Amino acid sequence: MLQLENLSVCFGGLTAVNAVTLSVGTHDVVGLVGPNGAGKTTLFNAISGLVRPTSGRITFDETDVLGAPMYKRARMGIGRTFQIPQPMHELTVRENLMVAQRFGTGSVDQKKIDEILDFTSLASKAGRNASTDLALTELKALEVAKALATNPKLLLLDEVLAGLETTGKRHFMSMLKNLHEKFSVGIIIIEHDIETISNLCQRVVVLNFGELIADGTPDAVFNDPAVIKSYTGGAHA
Repeated sequence: MLQLENLSVCFGGLTAVNAVTLSVGTHDVVGLVGPNGAGKTTLFNAISGLVRPTSGRITFDETDVLGAPMYKRARMGIGRTFQIPQPMHELTVRENLMVAQRFGTGSVDQKKIDEILDFTSLASKAGRNASTDLALTELKALEVAKALATNPKLLLLDEVLAGLETTGKRHFMSMLKNLHEKFSVGIIIIEHDIETISNLCQRVVVLNFGELIADGTPDAVFNDPAVIKSYTGGAHA
């Protein structure tokens, strides 16, 4: 489904993503981990079209999308969330989903929106102001709901568990475990908590200084000396 070939993103003299080659299939649930500043969100930005890579190739469903704008990538099936929730101000929760759905699919399907609201436990808040009337857990759920409203084939989840207390995190873990199967969507999730990634993902990819340094099962990756060194502050080779 998604193929990255030697993908690099540079900002002036800084190389944020360095020649990353990666393949993600329709049925994959992949954890993307690495120290702060490793290039994880920049990689998401490149895949979703928020930044343009300096070099390399991005192919989605066998189509080169490197020059495609964000809305075209969304309509092809690339959905994403942002680490800091970004509700559309002065709109209700339902209206947020309607705007996202129109952006991602070109039309509005209220039945689908109802399904997503139920799944994300937001049905009771559908008429509430999304920017003022939601708790953090609900704002995080809204981020996922908006992404699902675009009808994605691949969902990029950027630290959706960050900042949540234990109960909220448990709720989200349960939802994410069901999301993959219910919506038949591939997932790449950025998350710092190793236990969470190990529970959710069959596969883990590690970035460090913009480079892909490991790709495998959680057990293999988190016992890899190079990965351990990256998390314990070892010097970059």
